[in-house]
Amino acid sequence: MPLKNKTALITGSNRGIGLSILEKFAQQGCDIVAHSRQKCDRFIAKTRDISEKCNVDIHHIYFDLEDNVAMRSAIHSIIKSKIPIDILVNSAGIIHSGLFQMTPISHIRKVLDVNLFGMLEVTQLVCKYMMRSKRGSIINIASVAGIDLSAGNCAYGLSKAAVIAFSKTLSSELSSYGIRVNVVAPSLTDTDMAHTDQAKKERQLLTDATDHFVRMAQPNEIADLVCFLASGKSAFINGQVIRIDGGN
Repeated sequence: MPLKNKTALITGSNRGIGLSILEKFAQQGCDIVAHSRQKCDRFIAKTRDISEKCNVDIHHIYFDLEDNVAMRSAIHSIIKSKIPIDILVNSAGIIHSGLFQMTPISHIRKVLDVNLFGMLEVTQLVCKYMMRSKRGSIINIASVAGIDLSAGNCAYGLSKAAVIAFSKTLSSELSSYGIRVNVVAPSLTDTDMAHTDQAKKERQLLTDATDHFVRMAQPNEIADLVCFLASGKSAFINGQVIRIDGGN
């Protein structure tokens, strides 16, 4: 088990890609600090089953990424409990599509607050903790929308492009502490988020493709790559943005 005796904090771990990452990490023997926006009995029951099946510890923390007071309190509670954080996976996020001239700035600000600034604050709190032990792996979930910027991506694509730029900068700053920072950039992935009206344009573009795998990525495929980047098998990979998009 390549992640045995390690602990990972995974944001947005209650559904979609984040939940698949939680399950994959647990299967690899990794203890989990599972973040979700609010308490959910069904998610708690699911993680209890995963914990018993995989013989790992799963702790829960709750905060909205726009609530920095609750965020700081939750993460400080983990630190005070002396639970190590060896791996940070920033998976939480929201989607948005719309032309710039038709999108209220307040909507763009909300996407940036969640996808960028919330992620920045979580990372800053955790990386200071990691720096004490001089080891760690940070994996940020971005999107191909942050690389192949196109019409309708003034909010979501902008936020993910900023995540990529930040991650490259941070990888240089933390490498001397033995902390690696990498980015996974999936194409549209088959989660609840992909079936919203906001993702309708992306689904149509995928359907119209002719030269590539005409399907959405599967959450477990993203989780496999994240698991690799979190493990010692990727010890010489740092500051990279890895697309997972079927060749699109």
